[in-house]
This record gives sequence, C-alpha cells and structure tokens, in this order.
Amino acid sequence: MKALRICISLTTCVVCAFLIACGGGSSSSTNPIAPVTTNVAAISVDGGPLGDYPDAAFASVTVCVPGTSNCQTVDGVLVDTGSFGLRILSSALTTVSLTQQTDTSGNPVAECFVFLDSYTWGPVQTADVEIAGEKASSTPIQVLSDTDFIAPSSCTSSGFGSADTLETLGANGILGVGLAAQDCGNPCPASFDQYYGCPSSTGCQPIEQPLTQQVVNPVALFAKDNNGVIVELPAVSSGGESSVSGSLVFGIGTQSNNGLGSATVYTAPEGSLTTTYNGTAYPESFIDSGSNGYFFLDSALTGLTNCGNSSDAPGFYCPGSTTSFTATNQGSGAASGAVKFSIANAETLFASQNNFALGDLGGVSSNAPPYFFDWGLPFFFGQNVFVAIEGASTPGGTGPYWAY
Repeated sequence: MKALRICISLTTCVVCAFLIACGGGSSSSTNPIAPVTTNVAAISVDGGPLGDYPDAAFASVTVCVPGTSNCQTVDGVLVDTGSFGLRILSSALTTVSLTQQTDTSGNPVAECFVFLDSYTWGPVQTADVEIAGEKASSTPIQVLSDTDFIAPSSCTSSGFGSADTLETLGANGILGVGLAAQDCGNPCPASFDQYYGCPSSTGCQPIEQPLTQQVVNPVALFAKDNNGVIVELPAVSSGGESSVSGSLVFGIGTQSNNGLGSATVYTAPEGSLTTTYNGTAYPESFIDSGSNGYFFLDSALTGLTNCGNSSDAPGFYCPGSTTSFTATNQGSGAASGAVKFSIANAETLFASQNNFALGDLGGVSSNAPPYFFDWGLPFFFGQNVFVAIEGASTPGGTGPYWAY
C-alpha cells in the first residue's frame, strides 16, 4: 500500500496518509445486493488498478465517440457520491479520441476541478457514456491531463497537487454520481476559476460556462433510471477482508430492483446533513463513497489517539482498542436516525497488506472548527445507500437526498 491517501469529494477531504479505504459498515444487517442487469453495474472494493487502494469502490465505464460504435471500456473507475461528473485519465483512453468542447470564441475548453486536497485539470470533451445497459449521449466529461493544456496559476495556486495520473489518483477515473446533476452552477461564472478557454496550450483563461456545457453526472442524462443511484455493498468482518463485490443500481423507484423499501430519507437541499454527537450538532456533515474512512472531529472531541505524523498512518486514529460510537443523522426534515460505528487502530489495519475492505478505519476530519462528519465508504458496508439527484422526482420526494 502507498503512503498516500486521496479523498475524493467536492465538500471535503482530510489530510492524507494512505490510499486506504474506510472501514466498518454502519449496519450489521445483511442487505440484498442486486444482480447485474441493464440498470445494475458491478462494483468492487479490491485495491483498484494499482492493487494498493483499499476501501474504494471501482466500476467499469464505456466511453464512445458520440454517435459511433468507436468505444473503449475503462476499468478501475472510482465510484464517488461526493462529486458530480465523469473524469477519465487521458492515459487510460488508448483507443478513442473524443470530441473537444469549444467555447463561444471557438477555443478548446478545459476545467480545473478543485477538491480540498488536490485538483484535476484537463480538457472538457464529449462522449457517449455507457454503464451496464444505460447510456448518456453527448455527455461533457473531463479528460485528466497535465500536458494537453498547461494549468494556469489560478488553478494551481491552491498549493494542492494534481491528481491527473494513475499514481496520484489511484484510479483510472472518477464516476461522480452525487446529489447534483452538473458540477458548478447555472451558469458557472468566470470568477470561479473552474472552466477555461484555451486559445493556446499555455494561454488558458477563465470563462463563464453555461449549464448545458458543464461536466455532468451521466446518470442525469440516462433515458430512464435517471433520478439517482443506489450503492450496495455487503458488510465486512472485523479486521477487514481482501475484497468485496457489490452493485451500483441506477434509478430510485423506477424498476422492481430499486425501490426505496423501508429506507429513511434524509433531505439535503444544501448538500449536507446534520450529525449530532455527544449533544453537539455538526450541520456540514455528508455521506461520501469517495472518502476512504470515517472522518470526524479531532482527538480532543473523540477521545481517540491520533496516529501522529511520524507513524505509518498520519491523520488517522490509533486507539489502543477498537472503540464504538453512536451518532445521530438528520436531514433538513424531521427524519433522523442513529448510526453505530467503530474505529480500530489504523496502523494495525494497515499491517495487513492484502485486505482492501476495512470495516472500522477512521481519522480526523478537521483540527479546528467547523467540525463535521464525513461518512465515507465504511458507512456503505452492510447497507444500501440511495443518492437522489437534485430536482429529480422519486417515490421518496424530490431530490437531493440520501436514504438508507
């Protein structure tokens, strides 16, 4: 395993230590996993394309030159409910050349997509995106590359490193299937320094990007089953397992295999929920399969020992023994529910080089206010988690919301 961890989320990322996933499911019940079919894609927690990325769920995505059968399937794409849109490494696209998007002046468009501890940079291109039996036609995606166009200082000045290679990203791409349909806003202003027109490889300048041209959550463009997704992963045993397999189900209440059932809906109009722990509410909390741990509070508030920067797991918790916690989640409505989870010693978990599905890994979310709970991939083990897209109609109401 690498001494690096990448957190994939629009809303947060924590100090990284290992490309190591999140442990422990929040439910000990056995959840049904839908078999692969036209609206169900297989996902796996198996270390990823480099074999060193635990607690990350990967899927396969097919991209095609729009309107043609010139296609390539890309494996090892990270399933991320904390971002929006498909981002594929340029190095992974070996057999297709996609259509370059241009701005109103005819210049190629590139994007700088900033996470809290890294950024992705590269051209915006158009592809037909196929996953399982679903298809999103003429979909703007980001192709990750540091060489097609040079990232301007307005993108790189954050001080974060780029995640535009297999070694830095740990995946061949990111499939952002979060709460939003597009990745910026209507429109995305030039002042956001997110979209750029590039009259030359070194002359990219910020531009306003209309909603229809932004990198889009491909699920929102499916002809059907387009109102959200369900991430389904089995529970894992204490201490972790070498790998687990699950399903990414498209649609909520659109077919017999994606009904809400008894899941509780947590509405999230601002993209967050409130987690209450020890009588204190943390309203900027969220559920994110792209984060590889339970990241919450700090050592002073949890009573857990921080592994320390000199350890093999800086930023993670290293309690003397596995410690159990209970918190309560609440959306913007009245619905609320308790979450039980546990945190084990990260150094002990990392000592097993062959376990990529870890059940009780956690770390510090912030060393200063505002504190929050990042319910990362461990939260998904053992329960089916629904993600409803903003503005989409579902049996549980209009998105955005999480349900489980």
